[in-house]
Amino acid sequence: MVNTNWTSVSHFVLLGISTHPEEQIPLFLLFLLMYAINISGNFAIITLIIYTPRLHTPMYIFLSNLALADVCFTSTTVPKMLQNIFSPTKAISYMGCLAQTYFFICFAAMENFLLAVMAYDRYIAICYPFRYPMILTRTLCSQMVALCHILSHLHALLHTFLIGRLIFCADNKIPHFFCDLYPLMKISCSSPYLNTLMIHTEGVIVINGALAFIITSYAHIISVVLRSPSAKSKWRAFSTCGSHLTVVAIFYGTLTWVYFRPLTSYSVTEGRILTVMYTVVTPMLNPFIYSLRNGDVKGAFRKWVSRIWTSFFRQNPKTQFLVNSFVPYTSVSFRTSQKYLN
Repeated sequence: MVNTNWTSVSHFVLLGISTHPEEQIPLFLLFLLMYAINISGNFAIITLIIYTPRLHTPMYIFLSNLALADVCFTSTTVPKMLQNIFSPTKAISYMGCLAQTYFFICFAAMENFLLAVMAYDRYIAICYPFRYPMILTRTLCSQMVALCHILSHLHALLHTFLIGRLIFCADNKIPHFFCDLYPLMKISCSSPYLNTLMIHTEGVIVINGALAFIITSYAHIISVVLRSPSAKSKWRAFSTCGSHLTVVAIFYGTLTWVYFRPLTSYSVTEGRILTVMYTVVTPMLNPFIYSLRNGDVKGAFRKWVSRIWTSFFRQNPKTQFLVNSFVPYTSVSFRTSQKYLN
């Protein structure tokens, strides 16, 4: 018997993280701050790598692509969420919802593949340091990055196509802040069996395959590092890999917990919290994790700030005059204070 109550929805309503009015302004300010930190931090990483010739190596080429993927990943969901906080309708069109799903999956998969490629880069650098320039050539790096993009788009296209086949009822309210896979399948009137099957097969192969590749790479790295007699070499190797492992643990931990379990056990509230972790918090932390633990990035950043500071004073004669007047004065004051202290 055909159910005549089924309708073709033209839009969805994104209920957001919280429906309590008193929480809307604090949530808006919090997510706006995190988004601003994410955008500025990742663009700073990209700018540093582009304008610092010594960072034009495979490791930093992959890092710049990861930073760009983080910017796009967060920009897919957060601006719409911020807009909907003060919107009376909180609506998103059907095609807009599918587009958001597509780009969300695409950039999540891209980050997944880039993390695997970065693990391979560390493996070659530590296990085969003398052959590193010959193995990871500029051509191979470009091919690996291009492959990451192609596989990400194919992965996103598959899951978005399956979501587009679902039938949705008149109840079009999504208890989430963006069009995520499980919340959409939850409100569907048709069976999401094929969608779930594809997540648990193709999705597991893509995500867990990359994770297995990362674990294997680091198993070889640890084996080589532990055989090294130099304590300094061990510390440098683990320090270099530590930032990457931190990002891997946060990203894959939350991603696996949200998606790779039965749809019946999916909790909307828990899913929202964990999704915030890998869609907003992790991309925001990535620039700090990589920069604070990386001497090359910190050195490049200090030189960049010094260059901007110097050019600023050169372009402002009045400021330069004040500095030139202040420096001798401070020098005399310092010598006088030293005389009295001695």
